[in-house]
Amino acid sequence: MFAGLNDRAWLWTAAGFYLAGFVLGTFSILRGGRPSGAGMYLLIAIGYALQLVGLGLRGRAVGGCPLGNNLEIYQFTAWSAITLYLVIGVTFRTSLLGYFTSCLAAALTLVSLAIPSWDPPLRLHIFGGNPWIELHAALAVFSYGVFGLLALTSIMFLARNRSLKSKQLVGWVSFLPSILDLDHIGVRLLGMGVAILATSLAVASAYWFRDTASANVLKIVCTVAVWAAYALTLGLRLGGRLLARRFALTCLVIFPLALLSLEVVNSTRQPGALNPPLSGAARP
Repeated sequence: MFAGLNDRAWLWTAAGFYLAGFVLGTFSILRGGRPSGAGMYLLIAIGYALQLVGLGLRGRAVGGCPLGNNLEIYQFTAWSAITLYLVIGVTFRTSLLGYFTSCLAAALTLVSLAIPSWDPPLRLHIFGGNPWIELHAALAVFSYGVFGLLALTSIMFLARNRSLKSKQLVGWVSFLPSILDLDHIGVRLLGMGVAILATSLAVASAYWFRDTASANVLKIVCTVAVWAAYALTLGLRLGGRLLARRFALTCLVIFPLALLSLEVVNSTRQPGALNPPLSGAARP
């Protein structure tokens, strides 16, 4: 039944499961209860598997990691966030993290699929056959998934903080972890994201320094700026100068700006001789 589906059909189906997880959680919250952890986890896991198939088909078609346009970058970012949730969600012991993660994944996947201009004809070997640049790109986008989860935990922190100040700990907010736990989760995610993006930049710099002509200055500036913003936030937090609400707000504000930088980074990629466009018939 699924053999004839192309990559976009798999991605649309995955987005539907992410949306179903979000709807299930919303329904539970509106009824005054905790989002169904097991049910939501199952829906997200199925969506994750379907999305992995879709990205795999695109990767096989282009001969590399599918990060050649906005659709693929946003899909990969959503996939990264879901990967982290499925791995560490049980450790955090909060079904609300799954609720917010399903919301983020549904938004990123559905929006990217709904904008035709974000998915131009596929191109072969967009990284010129260089595995190091491909690894750099994959790590960089994966770090954005980490920062996405960080933004979600920041929203949870702000909601919990507001409820405590207003002394109205009711509804879905009552199911949130403590302020201290959410703060610790945020610091860990921030440290993880900064480390992964730093590794990505280190891998790329080893290649760029050997071939400076291939380096795109605007792309480098944007990526380094995102890393610097998060690294500065981490330094201020560990130094005790950016705490509690201000720390959460900072993490929340930086993430949409980081997503906007992806548009700049992707627009700087110029097609070369090694990446001719695939015809529609050649696509999976």
